[in-house]
Amino acid sequence: MTCVRPRTAAVFLLMLSLPCLGAEPNQDKTRERVAEVKKRIGEQYDRLEALYKHLHANPELSLHEVQTAARLAKELRELGFEVTEKVGGTGIVGILKNGPGPTVLVRTDMDALPVIEKTNLPYASKVRVRDKNDNEVGVMHACGHDMHMTCWTGTARVLVGMKDRWSGTLIFIGQPAEEVGSGARLMLNDGLFKRFPKPDYCLALHCNANGAYGTIAYTEGLALANVDSVDILVKGKGGHGAAPHSTVDPIVLAARIILDLQTLVSRETNPTDPAVVTVGSIHGGSKHNIIPSEVKLQLTVRSTKDTVRKHLLDGIKRIAEAAAKGANAPPPEVTVSPEEFTPALHNDAKLTRQTVALFKEVLGADKVQERPPVMGGEDFSRYGREGVPIFMFWLGTVPPERMAASEKEGAAPLPSLHSDLYHPVPEPSIKTGVLAMSMAVLNLVGK
Repeated sequence: MTCVRPRTAAVFLLMLSLPCLGAEPNQDKTRERVAEVKKRIGEQYDRLEALYKHLHANPELSLHEVQTAARLAKELRELGFEVTEKVGGTGIVGILKNGPGPTVLVRTDMDALPVIEKTNLPYASKVRVRDKNDNEVGVMHACGHDMHMTCWTGTARVLVGMKDRWSGTLIFIGQPAEEVGSGARLMLNDGLFKRFPKPDYCLALHCNANGAYGTIAYTEGLALANVDSVDILVKGKGGHGAAPHSTVDPIVLAARIILDLQTLVSRETNPTDPAVVTVGSIHGGSKHNIIPSEVKLQLTVRSTKDTVRKHLLDGIKRIAEAAAKGANAPPPEVTVSPEEFTPALHNDAKLTRQTVALFKEVLGADKVQERPPVMGGEDFSRYGREGVPIFMFWLGTVPPERMAASEKEGAAPLPSLHSDLYHPVPEPSIKTGVLAMSMAVLNLVGK
């Protein structure tokens, strides 16, 4: 117990007789802010929904987000941001200074996926392009980046309209190539934190395909995994399918490697350490009766610890080489793509708790739910690795009745992110996203 001197005791007793000056005014200030933010969202909602539908109908693949970036740059310039384009390729950086105070970065990703949309929405994407292998592919915002960009734009509009209520610097970035894990790295390498002010905080939101609209989900600390892309070229000796003894069959060898790879997780990794080794693509051969000379495998590898990541990557090479040696085949080529590596995402504990407490006050505690870490990846994590506190939260996008129907026994599950059937419901998802992000920023820079 702390001793109280007589003179201090008198002041202390006087303070006890006064009404509490802490909680209620803060709550009143939050309610006032919420009311003003909601009013501004309502005034601009029609424009935001139109922007969302435009972005959904006109998606662009990773590193090709030219028109998308131009549209976002235009939106920021109209609001008075100082905009720099072509940062890290197609990335954009908007700066708005509004007096002394913290610097807060708000990030959106811009790229879409090579998916043919099957939602049958009136604004569904009909875009077809050639990929890097010259294959015709569809293009779809199947991960909700169109929703991310719309909420980002809406938040910028709200904050510009409330400049008298906050002080500091805003950095709004449109990041390319999140889907291939390289956009954040490209922007950082191009001087994101050197050419422009280094932020005190970084915020982002992401669509939740398993959350009801009007809700927010969050994870404190470890939220998402390390992600690696690995290519294995399995080599053999081709020949006639009727004379396998005169060949070294790379298809059989590839099958052996695929099965042996699973032991890296089941028999070599501590069961308490999450790990995934998935072979997502296998290509080899051209005809029924021809044994090919090579087979190509593409893997995704997930982990949450750097030590586990190293063991998995080393183990893949070891297993592939051992299998080839056992079959008297040429050594395989095992390539780990550094360009597509995404480090694990760790939400800053203090920033998470501070923002989540606000969300519960704004949306209601029942609308803000904690979720466990998942093995997906997000290169937003790279900003945290630069020593900046980061926080990414998950925006519910599904009608509650659809969620309830999917939970009944025997019902089909909801479409996941990256599904050709996934689409966020614009209203009220946009309104909730703009409200949450605007309040999160004001919580850091508000007067």
